[in-house]
Amino acid sequence: MGNALGYLYGKCCKPTTDDDSLGPHGVSAATVGVSALAHDLFNFEITSQVPEGLGRYVVSSRKAQANWYRKILEAWKQAKPPPQTAEDASRLVTEILKRHQKADVEGLLSFYGLPLPHTLVELSTEAPPDSLPEGVLFEFQTLPVDPKAVADGDTITVYVSTSDPVVSSSVPREVNVAAVKRAKARERKDYTKADAHHQKIIDSGFRVLNIQNEEVLARKFRIRLRGIDAPESQMPFGKEAQEELLKIVQWKSLKVLVYGEDRYGRCVGDLYCNGVFVQEAMLKKGLAWHYVAYDKRIVLAKWEKEARQKRIGLWASSNPEKPWDWRKNNRRE
Repeated sequence: MGNALGYLYGKCCKPTTDDDSLGPHGVSAATVGVSALAHDLFNFEITSQVPEGLGRYVVSSRKAQANWYRKILEAWKQAKPPPQTAEDASRLVTEILKRHQKADVEGLLSFYGLPLPHTLVELSTEAPPDSLPEGVLFEFQTLPVDPKAVADGDTITVYVSTSDPVVSSSVPREVNVAAVKRAKARERKDYTKADAHHQKIIDSGFRVLNIQNEEVLARKFRIRLRGIDAPESQMPFGKEAQEELLKIVQWKSLKVLVYGEDRYGRCVGDLYCNGVFVQEAMLKKGLAWHYVAYDKRIVLAKWEKEARQKRIGLWASSNPEKPWDWRKNNRRE
């Protein structure tokens, strides 16, 4: 098996059993379709058989399907790096099969739950600004984001190590004391007392996290993505918006530029993940509105307009309900 295919198969095709979040090296919401395709390519290389059920999604014969898999397999082996996201895999398949029938290309992608060609967007890969933009109060680097911390398409909970300069000077003495007592209790294997100390830490807005087998004391921050408003969970595309934000940030460390605090005590900020501006991704994929009432940046309006023109995501509807209107209409008296 080629190195590229072997790498992806080893990384993505072995689900973890740790918990429901599926972990950083298991099949996740971001890799499930890629994993399935990698598995079938691996199987095709051994058996020359295409998966059962594909015929219900495409119009061409099984002989033609085998030809596709042969081409995709070769391209996958040569790709450096190999596709690791749904978008990467969709682009590879679309490029390799660009001379084939549209129904077959879209059918194959749908079979694996991969994005269709017209929904693919190009994201900027610029690094966060070196100097703080006007209006930024402070910035910090988060610890890897737990998938369970993504509440919806525009709100997440993150943790920042107390070694970060933004946090280090404001850790309450009782939190540091509780952390020391917890560590000593665990050394004695007195886990009941250790848990009691940890609860004191949690009640103060902090937590001890295990990061790469090292315990890290961290402060909790709730983040509201600046300049966008995603559909509420009960609205059309609310779940899709949450899942997209999850795919972008899960198990990643984020750079957050904080501009202020909203009335709910959340930090309002810009998020960057591996060179991707998170708000740009949400807008271009049609899973959020530009929240123009609170942010006048022209580029946000531009990205929303691009998604509208492509009729991506929530813009598949000609007049989707705005989340601020939905909240007003569903507010309890």
